Amino acid sequence: MTRPGSTAAASPAAAGTRVTGAGEPLVEIRGLCVDYGSGPAAVHAVTGADLVLRRAEVMGLAGESGSGKSTLAYAAVRLLRSPGMITGGQVLYHPRHGETVDLLEIGEHALRSMRWSQIAVVLQSAMNALNPVLSIGAQLTDVLAAHEPTMTAAARTGRAAELLTMVGISADRLKSYPHELSGGMRQRVMIAMALALRPEIVIFDEPTTALDVVTQREILEELTALREQFGFAVLFITHDLSLLIEIANSIAVMYAGRLVEAADAQALFRAPRHPYTLGLLNSFPSLHGAQERRTGIPGSPPDLRQLPPGCVFHPRCPYVTARCRTDAPPLRSPGPAGRRLAACWLQETPGQAPGELARPEPGAGPAAAAGLPARPAGEAGE
Repeated sequence: MTRPGSTAAASPAAAGTRVTGAGEPLVEIRGLCVDYGSGPAAVHAVTGADLVLRRAEVMGLAGESGSGKSTLAYAAVRLLRSPGMITGGQVLYHPRHGETVDLLEIGEHALRSMRWSQIAVVLQSAMNALNPVLSIGAQLTDVLAAHEPTMTAAARTGRAAELLTMVGISADRLKSYPHELSGGMRQRVMIAMALALRPEIVIFDEPTTALDVVTQREILEELTALREQFGFAVLFITHDLSLLIEIANSIAVMYAGRLVEAADAQALFRAPRHPYTLGLLNSFPSLHGAQERRTGIPGSPPDLRQLPPGCVFHPRCPYVTARCRTDAPPLRSPGPAGRRLAACWLQETPGQAPGELARPEPGAGPAAAAGLPARPAGEAGE
């Protein structure tokens, strides 16, 4: 989908060519830990998070409010505000050109040069993210002036007009101020600003939360078209799991500061392995078929200052066992099926998980349906 004024010809994805290295690891988050405050009163907002964002793919990060989604993303790119503190882990960025760098270790100057040019963020509230006393044009050209100082003023203005046109806004709006735009237009401006320097990674922090459903759909269609055009990777943060199933290649689910499941989007939707993921999926109705009563997830998320022992989800889990109350399950693969991870003791022993958490993987054969290990590709039959 090419829009007037866009630079589709310069984009491999727009030309119908596969993005170089698509599917390869772009950002690897290893053991990331984030606290708010210090000492005994510290709140452990993120604990031991492991994620892999792959080149040219969309990864969704889902969970209830307060689960640590935004904290994880902002910590990964060092945008976390005080009293937030990164207490452990690595964030390895593999640029298309150059050596791998740990974003938690590089200097401020190097990190500043990477922001917008290689890693950009679309914040949750565009009205608060945009400067109310500067025109839209001034804010777009400011990004260009900071990162491309050799660019002339006329070229910056032309590029700003091109960016607005690219997201479906008339270039006449360069002279407008944020309060003169609708919520959807402000969010489009934030997307245009994020793409100004053609970054490899764009983090979207609940970009459609405050918008009506029609505008949400338009924004998501814009995002999908732009990603296909330019080939950037996306980390999309939301509490709406049903939305991620439509747009994401893979989904990670967070609860109480911990990753509890990660899988390809369709695998997670059709065959969840963690009771919390199943609860989220059962919380929204189907648009087709017979009507069913929705029960949701009982209780409330725990206080991060007083987490329950064992599995942090066990007080709300309908399948809780004695082990769940005492031992915290690790996040690991419950079987041989691809890039799936789950932190649930029910997946440790074959046949222990209830039917809802033991559905066969999408595309799996009878062996997977019966809970048997899949035969490695190329292995001869008996």
